[in-house]
Amino acid sequence: MLELKAEKREVFGKKLKGSRLSGKMPIVAYGHKEKVGNYFVDLKEFKKVFGKAGESAIISLATGTDNKEVLIHEVNYHPVSNEPIHADFYVIEKGKALKIKVPLEFIGHSSAVKELGGILVKSLHELEIEALPKDLPPHLTLDISLLTTLESQILVKDIKLPNGVKVINKPEEVVASIDTVKEEVEEVAPVDLSAIEVEKKGKKEEEGAEAVAPGAGTPAKGEPTKSDKKPEKK
Repeated sequence: MLELKAEKREVFGKKLKGSRLSGKMPIVAYGHKEKVGNYFVDLKEFKKVFGKAGESAIISLATGTDNKEVLIHEVNYHPVSNEPIHADFYVIEKGKALKIKVPLEFIGHSSAVKELGGILVKSLHELEIEALPKDLPPHLTLDISLLTTLESQILVKDIKLPNGVKVINKPEEVVASIDTVKEEVEEVAPVDLSAIEVEKKGKKEEEGAEAVAPGAGTPAKGEPTKSDKKPEKK
């Protein structure tokens, strides 16, 4: 079990700035039968433990007077640096089952993806379980090699659970499946060749009519133009 050392905290609010600059992070620990306790933990150590335990693995919080079995319940982060600035720890009541969400770890290779060109769809990334503290797994493993056809699915009831662990999710809920990519074919409207021929014919007739018909100010056939008329004698 991972361990994290904690020291009693007597400062709060704006007075925490100096402690944070020195590498300390404020936390609170509480439980069903546990009074709220205020502590400091080393920020670097917390990040190491949190990276391994997450929110589903039990860790030992050494407060100096006793060791408390806890879960990291909630972490707050700085809005700019994204560094952890505060955390809540839930003290576990020994002998009492807990309901928590644990992450799913997908392993293996799917022949439906590798050989048939399917796409793996992960519908769930965590499951809600119930178990005694000693039986809580850090994660649940899901072997996607069970997905062998494009119609394959893995349901909640198909996941193998460790001893003492019960799943809260519905048994028929889909955890992973295979999807296919369908190419979209753009429909092209058929070309009406007869309409094109009629349009071309109409244009030719119109152009011919314009060439034959006299325009405004154009002399008719046989009528002399201004250049052909002789000037009148005065």
